[in-house]
Amino acid sequence: MDFIDRLKTLSRSAHVRIPHARTEEAAKTALVMPFLQVLGYDVFDPQEVLPEYVADVGTKRGEKVDYAILKDCKPVIIIECKAVGTPLDTAKITQLFRYFASTPARFGILTDGMNYRFFSDLEEPNRMDATPFLEFDLSEITKEDAENLKRFTKDSFNPEDSIKAAENLKYTAAIKRVLADQLKRPNDGFVRFILDQVHGGPKTKTRVAKFTDLTKHAFREFINDRISDRLQSALESERDEAPEPRTEEEPDATPVPRRSEVVTTEEELAAFAIVKEILGDTVTEDRLHLQDKINYCNIVLDESPLKNVVRLYFNLQNKRIMIRDENGTPVQHPIAGVEDIRTHADALKARAKGLMG
Repeated sequence: MDFIDRLKTLSRSAHVRIPHARTEEAAKTALVMPFLQVLGYDVFDPQEVLPEYVADVGTKRGEKVDYAILKDCKPVIIIECKAVGTPLDTAKITQLFRYFASTPARFGILTDGMNYRFFSDLEEPNRMDATPFLEFDLSEITKEDAENLKRFTKDSFNPEDSIKAAENLKYTAAIKRVLADQLKRPNDGFVRFILDQVHGGPKTKTRVAKFTDLTKHAFREFINDRISDRLQSALESERDEAPEPRTEEEPDATPVPRRSEVVTTEEELAAFAIVKEILGDTVTEDRLHLQDKINYCNIVLDESPLKNVVRLYFNLQNKRIMIRDENGTPVQHPIAGVEDIRTHADALKARAKGLMG
């Protein structure tokens, strides 16, 4: 059974145990100890997992952390447990913080048996960070969670490698949060950075305000494009692997071969010429550019992948184009040949005008 399968099995059994694990001791026995077993540790060997590890803090004697995972008789990970459903708030983090400072461990875990928060001392040696580098909910375990947790299994744990991985996780998560905030509400600094890349004029208050909306819109389209690309790639892979059905009228019909490299075809160049002709009264020809990919071809404004006027899917037997509507929603249009693009002239013009603001 794979590691993620063992985690998911634990997740399913945890749901059954939760109603009976409302005290701290019950959570430790029913949830935390089985989790440590999935990580490969022998919870009944105090040379590996030592319960009630003494972590004297200053003048306080007899302070104990719930578990310490030992390596060469020294704690490398300390674990503080709470009852299921207990908020893992600042007070609980502060408690783990005190224990962390009094042990040689480089990793601390705060958990209620279902929610796990992993901490380290990435910002200042021997001082636990205020924010975790890894968080997950056992009831919603993902493949990514499993991959991150593998570094903390008994067979794979290496303190130095895990510290490097923790640093990557912590700052990757922080960057994602920043990007998520900018996606919702781009601030002036971010908008001015974008302006520096795409516009050489003065950054007046009016222009910054205008580009704030444009940045938000373009950012969302960029995310949607990436999702669309992945879905389309998966669909095309399935189509390529499945043979086209043959008919009596077409006994030699074969699927269009999948591209292995970028090749701009005569058909795509012809389509580009038609789009430039259609948009002749809307945008100057020098602003339109062809950007070819393996599985599709984009026609964009100003060489920017964020300003996609139309996408061409010509390397399939059933050709089609994709033009986003006024809300940025991708709309597919089947076509028999490049000349059929002319029937979508109004949509192309509306799209180009929308991208130009």
